[in-house]
Amino acid sequence: MGFQGGRGGYDRGPREMHKAVCADCKKECEVPFKPREDRPVYCKDCFSKHKDGGR
Repeated sequence: MGFQGGRGGYDRGPREMHKAVCADCKKECEVPFKPREDRPVYCKDCFSKHKDGGR
């Protein structure tokens, strides 16, 4: 038997997406994880701004 499971998950089909509202622009978006109340969620545009901009 080959290795199955782990972090790859390529054989499981599409990832489950969750609806969220961007903390910056307030636009509705979908993210591949379950949003938490205590962490901001960003759409892909705002996320790349935060990632590239640093602090």
